[in-house]
Amino acid sequence: MSLETLGKNISTVEVTHISSHGIWLLFGDNELFLSYEDFPWFKDASVKHILNVTEPTANHFYWPDLDIDLTLDIIKHPDRFPLAFTEA
Repeated sequence: MSLETLGKNISTVEVTHISSHGIWLLFGDNELFLSYEDFPWFKDASVKHILNVTEPTANHFYWPDLDIDLTLDIIKHPDRFPLAFTEA
């Protein structure tokens, strides 16, 4: 059976691997690594919550169970978007 007979792949984004260092995100033909150092919210999250990711708009990824929104630019260049906490 060829891929053409199986139909169109409708999954635009998925987590392909979770390790002790971070997660790998596959979208289209691209795979990106999100380290826990740069994206600490994933480190103690459950596998179920990490795997539940959507792409609501192009190059915008959302983990609804974790309430995490990341763009492709943030993932590729986390140094441009440092984590910061300020008290009001």
